[in-house]
Amino acid sequence: MVFEGVSRGSLPGAARPEPRRDRVYEALLELISSQVLPPGRHLIEDELARHLSVSRQPVREALQRLDFEGWVDLRPGKGAFVHTPTEDETDQLFGVRALLETEAARLAAVGSSAPAGLDRLDHLCAAGEAAVAADDVAAAVDANATFHACVRELAGNTVLAELAVHVERRVRRYYTPIVHQAWVEHRELIAAIAHGDGTRAERVMRAHTVDARTRFPPRTPS
Repeated sequence: MVFEGVSRGSLPGAARPEPRRDRVYEALLELISSQVLPPGRHLIEDELARHLSVSRQPVREALQRLDFEGWVDLRPGKGAFVHTPTEDETDQLFGVRALLETEAARLAAVGSSAPAGLDRLDHLCAAGEAAVAADDVAAAVDANATFHACVRELAGNTVLAELAVHVERRVRRYYTPIVHQAWVEHRELIAAIAHGDGTRAERVMRAHTVDARTRFPPRTPS
């Protein structure tokens, strides 16, 4: 079963009402980016509608949007399938991620990072290290994503942050950042930011993100 182990009807909530098609879109995007629906998976409208407790119409609209954004392939006469990226697509994505994250690290270092921000980075790094020691993949992934989000927040560039979030969501499907070396580099980055050393922060983040393409183990479907 495609949705084995996933709670039925789990559309994400919202602080204010959203169109149902948007909530279905967000639910399907999360299922794809987290690999509950892995690359190549045939997406059947009726099955998706039953799982999300909606009609087929918002599912169809969400799939069209996901096709436009490159998450899904709509094949005439065959249906919808989760997009399987090529090697070139993956390399390009990691390249863009490296550029965005490196600039975020530099800005965070040369800006006036408050002690509270540095304390939060230290706390997130400790949480990631504990997750690695416990071989807790989910906790390591969450800590890693939050750590990078915190660096982007300290950078103070909202446009960069918005672009990076979009790219990071796509990257999620490719690797699990659980190796010990990743968190060693996080510690080095914290030190660079704490000392206001933009050049060092750039260097650490560049190595951290560029090497991710080959160093981190590929994710397997959930």
